[in-house]
Amino acid sequence: MSTVEKIDALAHHFYNYLKFEKRYSPNTLLAYQRDLSDWIFYLQDQLSTVSIGEVRPLMIRSWLAALKEQGITSRTLVRKISTLKSFYKFLLKTGRVESSPMSQVTTPKTGSRLPAFIKEEEALQLGALLSVTTEDWKTLNTRMLVSLFYTTGMRLSELIQLRESQVDLPRAQLKVLGKGKKERILPLTPEVVQLINEYRSEKNIRFSEASPEWLLVTEKGKKLYPRYAWALVNKILGEATTVQQKSPHVLRHSFATHLLNNGADLNAVKELLGHSSLAATQVYTHNTIDKLRAVHRKAHPKG
Repeated sequence: MSTVEKIDALAHHFYNYLKFEKRYSPNTLLAYQRDLSDWIFYLQDQLSTVSIGEVRPLMIRSWLAALKEQGITSRTLVRKISTLKSFYKFLLKTGRVESSPMSQVTTPKTGSRLPAFIKEEEALQLGALLSVTTEDWKTLNTRMLVSLFYTTGMRLSELIQLRESQVDLPRAQLKVLGKGKKERILPLTPEVVQLINEYRSEKNIRFSEASPEWLLVTEKGKKLYPRYAWALVNKILGEATTVQQKSPHVLRHSFATHLLNNGADLNAVKELLGHSSLAATQVYTHNTIDKLRAVHRKAHPKG
């Protein structure tokens, strides 16, 4: 393979590898694409480097230093370094390079950031508020979004893609496609089963001609899109909770945190969240550990 092979052409092969072989989600693919595009632009614009054989570790470090001067956080830098490491791992695997300059690039340490979550009493208040609100279609969608996020812990991307065929109300469960197209089954509470039944009935009346295949739809009977769902959740969390972050992911964090606080098995929560490793789930044990410390201090003779 020629050392003058263009970096942007190799990046295109890498995207296809992530999309068709690794089966990464659209959001993950977009993050990789942005990181690589930023890096390629810097090489070509600032360093006039266009081929993979010209890249040196110093060039990568200069790009990272420039990003840091722009105020980029350490967490974002770590993600960009991870993207380049994955890119060069692909190039090594496919024989396009003999060594990786990333072996001489160190990854900065980042402080652990605890996930934001709502309090358990706020979750009850949230449910009470939604149950008495006038039920126009946006309110129905808000109830469905909040209920599904909080009782199943699914991701926004998974909920948006949820089809009618994936919902099994007689068994009180639904099937979702997670990262890497991995399927998992999520149980539903009796309250959510009833809510889905009510939503479906209303949907069939309003959109009988359209016959939507998606479980959740907009006021026009179209598939929900991320910005629409995010805006509804953001609004209701602002009205009913004190949490600073007001995104759908906060409800996923709350689902995991509340389960663990009430004695759920860590491995079970891992499976429900669709995590590939237990390390990703352990971040939710922070509140549980704080409670255990408080009990220990109060009950132990030498606490």
